[in-house]
Amino acid sequence: MPSLQRQRELLRKEYEHEKAEFRRAAETMDVDRKVKRGECWFPITVGRSYYNSLNRFVVEITRSSDSGIEHDFEYGRSVCFFSQDGMGSISHLDFSATVSYAEADRMVVVLPDESALARLQSLERAGVQLHFDETTYRLMFEAIDRVMQAREGRLAALRDIFHAGAPLSFSADAAVQPRFPWLNAAQEQAVSEVLRARDAFVVHGPPGTGKTTTLIEAVCEVLRREPQVLVCAQSNTAVDWMAEQLADRGLSVLRIGNPTRVTDKMLSNTYERRFENHPDYPSLWQVRRDLRRLYAQPRKGRSENFHQKTARLKERAEELELRIRQALFDHSRVVASTLAGAANPLLAGRHFHTLFIDEAAQALEAACWIALQKTDRVVLAGDHCQLPPTVKSREALQGGLARTLMEHIAEVHPEAVRLLTVQYRMNEELMRFSSDWFYGGRLTAAPDVSHRSLLDELDHPLVWVDSDEETAGGFADDEVPEEAEGRSLGGESFVASTYGRINKKEAWLTLAALRRYAERVGRRRLMEERADIGIISPYKAQVQYLRTLVRRDEYLRPLRRQITVNTVDAFQGQERDIVLVSLVRANEQGQIGFLSDLRRMNVAITRARMKLIILGSAATLCRHKFYRTLYERCHLELLCGEQS
Repeated sequence: MPSLQRQRELLRKEYEHEKAEFRRAAETMDVDRKVKRGECWFPITVGRSYYNSLNRFVVEITRSSDSGIEHDFEYGRSVCFFSQDGMGSISHLDFSATVSYAEADRMVVVLPDESALARLQSLERAGVQLHFDETTYRLMFEAIDRVMQAREGRLAALRDIFHAGAPLSFSADAAVQPRFPWLNAAQEQAVSEVLRARDAFVVHGPPGTGKTTTLIEAVCEVLRREPQVLVCAQSNTAVDWMAEQLADRGLSVLRIGNPTRVTDKMLSNTYERRFENHPDYPSLWQVRRDLRRLYAQPRKGRSENFHQKTARLKERAEELELRIRQALFDHSRVVASTLAGAANPLLAGRHFHTLFIDEAAQALEAACWIALQKTDRVVLAGDHCQLPPTVKSREALQGGLARTLMEHIAEVHPEAVRLLTVQYRMNEELMRFSSDWFYGGRLTAAPDVSHRSLLDELDHPLVWVDSDEETAGGFADDEVPEEAEGRSLGGESFVASTYGRINKKEAWLTLAALRRYAERVGRRRLMEERADIGIISPYKAQVQYLRTLVRRDEYLRPLRRQITVNTVDAFQGQERDIVLVSLVRANEQGQIGFLSDLRRMNVAITRARMKLIILGSAATLCRHKFYRTLYERCHLELLCGEQS
């Protein structure tokens, strides 16, 4: 594990690399390419503007086209505005804004002030794009600096436990050993050990083992002993999920920041919604309105006691804001935010005895320290055999920046780790490869899922379709249109507009495989039983092409609402009855790019409950041990089935 000083240096390299990438993209990438990459909306319509309940000036933005393209806009992301003339020349407005929340084709953006709106409205053909965000990096640098400089207190103690070999401590009190008949033995032991841990504990949850169930139970048990906890995660999506699950248990949850899914249920937990629903809010709104009216007066027309009036109103507004804020926190058992969101000014001066970090295996250690500054002990949950943190700088990656705090604790303090071993998602045959390769063969399938199948025992759960073959595993040549035909090892191509890779022939074969399986099971049965289907690819360009094919496919039309097509990263934490995985890479050099990140592939092959169909070039992929072993496992199972 790199030292904190070394991590700071590596983080600086990552910061500089990402900033340079943003600058290069801004200078060289055209608008259409940015739109296809989900980083830009163009053109946009500027809608209504208003002051929200937190007294921030916001404006509604909608995109006028390309609604089928998924985007990366979400709460907290920094954006900037631009205009493009008829000749394609682009000019940017010299201010940035922040996304308050975003839906499919609409977002609300916090502007610096009202004058920014006037400038935005003056643009004839306006667009909005993601802007390099210095804030999260600044928060991580500040957190590391505080940790390194800490001389005493819990921050220094936790630092020494994680980095200086100081021992962990556990309570020996047998009274903290509850019984949970609805949990399995490993889950129950994990909750008990969370209660005993005085410094840190790790809940290691492989796919389908009920990590979230265990974590929710641990939070509930801790709240029997503590008045309030802080719950964080790297992504807004994970925070939303935890907040929703805890609220469903009857706990009062205060969500700092806005959710990724804008629904009444999700919004009801947010600080902003709870703030505006407080009984004192109408009085505060009136005071703020009076202040704005006073400041709107021409300077020459202001009364002699103008400053006295504004000072008095400001004092009253601050008093009401503080009263509402205090009431919201006092009546909340769970405060939930992203790791970066833990630095929100709303949490200034607040301290929590216990911090829970979900998806900790996807968070940089520096991000964890943002929240760790506010706590006495931490419970981390995740799986370091699945998606790692995103690190774009090769030098930072090789230096170890992606090595997480969770992974480090699991290595140096194995006594503080509990592996969940019973999984409730996959057919046993689907589970076995992942268990053997990533978890030492320690996983077992729960009895009620171990042999479940959509068909009889002759239906093999794990299948590989070799996309190199002319008939690709028995699919007729006429199922692959001419536009998708390619050389035996030439199906892969580079899409300049999205900087992505695509394999059209394999995409068509993916749909052919789905049609064939749907015919075997029965399309009507799939509809009646509402079987859900996932089509996964590691490459965004392939995902977009697959979505186009699904929309065009007449046979699959009745099943469209049951089909989800997305990247591996987007499928983390999800599951489907049937999953098809298109691996894309097919070249004579045997290059597989980021398919060599096996943790990402572990996610891809563990989403299916009953059927997994992998499509890939055996000649390209089987040069690598992981894919060769997986390929042999798939074919062995298939051959055994044919012989029996």
